[in-house]
Amino acid sequence: MKKVTMQDIANILNISRVTVWKVLNSQGGVSKQLRDQVLLTAKEIGYLKPGQEAEAYLEENNLYFEGQSKKTISVVISRPESSVFWINIIHAIAKELDTKGFNLMYTYLPPNYYKGYTLPNVLTNGTASGMLIMNVYDSEMLDLLNKLNIPKVFLDLVTDFPVDTITGDLFVLAGKRSVKEITASILKQGRTEIGFVGDIHYALTNKERYEGFLAAMEENNVEVKKEYCLTRKIGIYTYYEEISAFLSTFQRLPQAFVCVSDYVANFMMQYFAEHGIRVPEDIALSGYDGSTEYSMVSGKLTTVFVPTLQLGSRLANQLIYRIEHPDTPLETIHIHSKIIWGKSTEF
Repeated sequence: MKKVTMQDIANILNISRVTVWKVLNSQGGVSKQLRDQVLLTAKEIGYLKPGQEAEAYLEENNLYFEGQSKKTISVVISRPESSVFWINIIHAIAKELDTKGFNLMYTYLPPNYYKGYTLPNVLTNGTASGMLIMNVYDSEMLDLLNKLNIPKVFLDLVTDFPVDTITGDLFVLAGKRSVKEITASILKQGRTEIGFVGDIHYALTNKERYEGFLAAMEENNVEVKKEYCLTRKIGIYTYYEEISAFLSTFQRLPQAFVCVSDYVANFMMQYFAEHGIRVPEDIALSGYDGSTEYSMVSGKLTTVFVPTLQLGSRLANQLIYRIEHPDTPLETIHIHSKIIWGKSTEF
């Protein structure tokens, strides 16, 4: 096993190596709270040796959880997310873990695997007692994580990743039923020319929402016109450009669009506003997630509310259960959310 260093401690706590050095060498300039965190982490990952002054400090101050230092859980994400949706989930995870005596550690991975890439040491050297994997949408990166022999819980997967091979529990935001209901409602208004917009290759949740759209169209005997649907891969940073280019190809727009998320619907609404297209008078629009952060659609959009705080808490507790019961059968958990009917689909 690789020798544990001060830099390992610094990486786990997201602080400088100098700060770690100060604590381990009894220097001033560091708060008691941070000092305790550094020493607990150093103890947990095997940096401290029995008999050292820092070890004695931990024992004297009873800085242990149930007789041991806190276990560390890593939240593994492929890029820093600033959206309220993801921040709420992570905040709830952190809060729940803290109440249960676990440390939370962020581990950032690149969005895409590249030749020669290896996972961070904190995931492979025993530092992390478990992983919550979210917002990782690269098959090869997921494969590396999946092969690690530690308890893990996934929130969603990339569409082409073989679900039957995963070695952890899986949470899926089940959107098929709700998107089917939204689509059926639009059809009942007489709007039969409907398109779907969203990268269905990006995630299982996106694919399920598209399947809900297709199911409603089929049950109502309405043909799905492929030219109205944008379901191919879309660049992470080029959504508006690609959506605008797609919409610009129409001489006459369809009567409605069902979007894979509020994020996508916001770009659609922006395009409509720029081109004098009224929602819902000229075209109906729906989304998914129940987000309040996108100004173009907030409070107006028919969407599906995802309870992010409850989801974060649920993810944390599922991983704790997996850590404490490693031999129980793996689970796939589908989260069904309620539809919020907005003016964007009124007739």
